[in-house]
This record gives sequence, structure tokens and C-alpha cells, in this order.
Amino acid sequence: MSAIAVRTRRAEVALLAGLAALAAGGWAVTAVRMRGMDAGPNTDPGTLGFFIGVWVVMTAAMMLPSAAPMLMVYSRLARSRAAVGLFGGGYLALWAGAGVVAYGVAVLARHSSIDALAWQRDGRYAAVAVLVAAALYQLTPWKERCLARCRAPLGFVVSHWRDGPVGAVRMGAVHGAWCLGCCWGLMASLFALGVMSVTWMAFVALLIAGEKLLPWMDVANRAVAALLVGLALAIALDPAGLPGLTLPAGM
Repeated sequence: MSAIAVRTRRAEVALLAGLAALAAGGWAVTAVRMRGMDAGPNTDPGTLGFFIGVWVVMTAAMMLPSAAPMLMVYSRLARSRAAVGLFGGGYLALWAGAGVVAYGVAVLARHSSIDALAWQRDGRYAAVAVLVAAALYQLTPWKERCLARCRAPLGFVVSHWRDGPVGAVRMGAVHGAWCLGCCWGLMASLFALGVMSVTWMAFVALLIAGEKLLPWMDVANRAVAALLVGLALAIALDPAGLPGLTLPAGM
């Protein structure tokens, strides 16, 4: 093995170790920040600053493992640790923007004057509708296109390559946009299950990693859709019997 190959292998191992450390730290911080906050579906997200801080750390914990192949390919071509950091920063910045939108939707739903959306009435069916919508999205051409981009890191890097620091941030943001297009339904399902629940966060993270990393993309995609439909049925028929689901106060 040549000296260049050895240095490349060492750099890749160091990158994987760094990503693993960041993901583990993200899980640890998220668990501390979310402790005692899980109130089930439609949990109070807190203030915007608090929510975005948690959202970014949560996104890093959930997404970095499945983004590792993309970062590995980018690091081989960029050959710069700083560029890889900027790429990751652009990726998380895009997700932070998505978190602002998610926060607005969550607050609007909580302060809605529609009594029928209260959990004690038809609120659980609103949660069911979110899960069913996420499952249906899994079967759309848009989902397939975004997922295919996420599963083909070399093709993405080659077709979206931009030089320099600004280019690295831009590439990270573009990849984040494709990732958002792929995963927004699964992230939305957290609001139907408990956005402040580490249990459901870990479950959704496993689904995201599975559909991005496992072979047979179509099989993995449809398996995720089936799991979401199963969760929707469980909440519709017997929410108290669904392990891990915290029922909102009053149920």
C-alpha cells in the first residue's frame, strides 16, 4: 500500500471517529436537554432559541451517521479538514432553517383555536394523519429521487462540486436540502409521536439510517412506510398500548 493510500486511510478513520464522537455527544446532550420534557404528541417546543438549539444538536445526532458516506467521499476529493467542517456546517445550517419552520408550525398548532384538535377529542387522529402522510410520501417519486441522491455520494459530489470555503458551505447546504426532501416526513412524524422523546428520536434515526445505508433501496423505503402505517393504526386504535408513547395530560 502506497504512502498516499495509508495517509488517506488514516484520514478516513479519523473522520469516522470524529463523526462518531460528534453523534455520541449529540445524543448525550439531547438526552440531558430533553429530560422530563416528553409530553407526547404536540409537546410544547419551548422558546425559539431553546428549540433551535435542541433541534440542531438533535439533527447532528440523528443525521451524521447516515451522512458519513457523503462526508467520506467529499473528504477524499477536498483533502481539507476545514472544507469538511464547512460542508458539515452548511448541512446543519440548512436543517436549522428547517427547524425554524417546524417550530412555527408546532406553535401554530398548539395555539390553534380549533378545539377538535385537542388530544381528548380528535387530536390523536391528527397525529395519525401526520404518520399516514409521512408513509404516503415514502412512496412518491419525490421521495425516491431525494433518497437516490442521498445514497449516491460520489454522484452528488461530482455534479455539485464548488471550490473554496463558500463552495464547501454551499455544497453542504445543497446536500442538506436533498436530505430534507428525503427525511421531512420522518422528522414530521416526531411531532406526532413526541418531538421531545429521545426514544422516538432514536427510532426515527434508525429508520433514516436504514433507508439510506441498507441495500435494496425500494425494499427499505417500503418497509419504513409500513412501519409508519403500523404506528398510525396503533395510535388510532389503542394509543395507551403503544410502548414508548407518552399520552398528553388528560388522557
